Amino acid sequence: MKLISAVIKPFKLDEVRESLASIGVHGMTVTDVRGFGRQKGHTELYRGAEYVVDFLPKIKLEIAVSDDMLETTMEAITASAQTGKIGDGKIFVVNLEEVIRIRTGESGEEAL
Repeated sequence: MKLISAVIKPFKLDEVRESLASIGVHGMTVTDVRGFGRQKGHTELYRGAEYVVDFLPKIKLEIAVSDDMLETTMEAITASAQTGKIGDGKIFVVNLEEVIRIRTGESGEEAL
């Protein structure tokens, strides 16, 4: 089992969710986050004053998948979140040792 953490642009959330639903991924956790990478923020103009925005708004998705769904899920996220411009985001994958469904007590892939 793997845990995929994807950081994407906020306006791409619905497109990514629909893409994941179409391949059979229905559960995910969505968090509003702020950060920067190579983009390093940008400057904005507000009421005539210029200021620097260091941390840009992003969306973080956390998705637990079985090993056989990993590649398909990453491809779906990449295809639907990509704009071709800087700041599209990143995907991180880590091993998931255990999953337990609290309601039923199921564990492992049955709990996904």
